[in-house]
Amino acid sequence: MSTSPGIFIAVDGPSGVGKSTLTRALTIRLAEDGHKVHRTAEPSEGPIGALARAMTNTADGLTLACLYTADRHHHLAHEIEPRLAAGSIVITDRYVSSGLVMQRLDGVDAVYLRTLNEPARAPDLLLALTADDAVIRRRLTRRGTHNRYQDQHASSRDEAGYHHEAASHLAADGARVQNIDTTHLTVDAVVALAHQYVRDRIAAGTVPKLHRSA
Repeated sequence: MSTSPGIFIAVDGPSGVGKSTLTRALTIRLAEDGHKVHRTAEPSEGPIGALARAMTNTADGLTLACLYTADRHHHLAHEIEPRLAAGSIVITDRYVSSGLVMQRLDGVDAVYLRTLNEPARAPDLLLALTADDAVIRRRLTRRGTHNRYQDQHASSRDEAGYHHEAASHLAADGARVQNIDTTHLTVDAVVALAHQYVRDRIAAGTVPKLHRSA
């Protein structure tokens, strides 16, 4: 069985773009490669994450921004960092990019969101998924929406644009970002591409963790 130092992978992008499907499939592929892999998501399954999920449809943007960020720090300290220290590849469905995006839909200032998320450890690799708006809306209609943000067509368009800005911001700060446009790709093709990006990142070894500026 092959081993590797802990590698932290974030899969992010607008709702309906295929993040959960990719994180599940990528976890299987990497486990088949012989790696220890831990799959997780945000909001987390911890107590703060549960509260954030319960309040998503009722709380204001500032409250949710603080809740989601508190959950992120708790998630890092109690789940992500210990798994990385044990040598696992950790894959999270949503992370800092979402922290820079979702409450902008409620009018929260982008600089404030960057400040809240600045202390969080950067992922070793961000897989930034995107797709055409029409494709995202079809996917959301087919699966059903999960929260108030996904119910609004205008929010879907804005969310995609904000995610593009967030990925660009992280890349400009030195994060390793791989953009994957899923519009015309099959699920298998997206998984294969992401799998190769992760394998390349593993082969490159560890890098110093970034401390982003606001």
